Amino acid sequence: MNEKILLHMCCGPCSITTVQTLQDQGYEVTGLYYNPNIHPLTEYAKRRDGCLEVAEKLGFKVLVKDGEYRPQDWFRAVAYRENNRCFHCYANRLERTASIAKRGGFDCFSTTLLYSKFQKHDDIAALGRDLEGGKTRFLYHDFREGWKEGIALSKEWGIYRQQYCGCLYSENERYHKELRTE
Repeated sequence: MNEKILLHMCCGPCSITTVQTLQDQGYEVTGLYYNPNIHPLTEYAKRRDGCLEVAEKLGFKVLVKDGEYRPQDWFRAVAYRENNRCFHCYANRLERTASIAKRGGFDCFSTTLLYSKFQKHDDIAALGRDLEGGKTRFLYHDFREGWKEGIALSKEWGIYRQQYCGCLYSENERYHKELRTE
């Protein structure tokens, strides 16, 4: 019998080779789209839809937590912690993933954040291990090995490709060069 894994999904492009790797390893994948950090709402919806398109192509189910999209709570959690916001953002999303995985009887949980070469893998892995409990463990895998293939497939499949991590802060960092300085 295949092990069941709950995979937190941040977007479609990061999900493609992550899910393919897990499926190739024999995992029964269920996705979780829970991302209160993504701003604005139109960006959140584009990324959600990209996750659903990938799930349809690869044949797995996704739990979508649109009812829990409350960016104001996320902003409160990172207020005055802007320089360490990623840690708090990871914690928020991984705590929710672990909770659902434990209640749902999943063998393990993980995240597509581990696909990105821009994320802090050590922090994510440590948080994941801290959230293990009962029979549910955190699966760390360095999914960056599929980085180039995932980019190529997302372009080929026409999956929405975002230009920043997701939060207002990362958007501003990405586009700050467009501001005029006088």
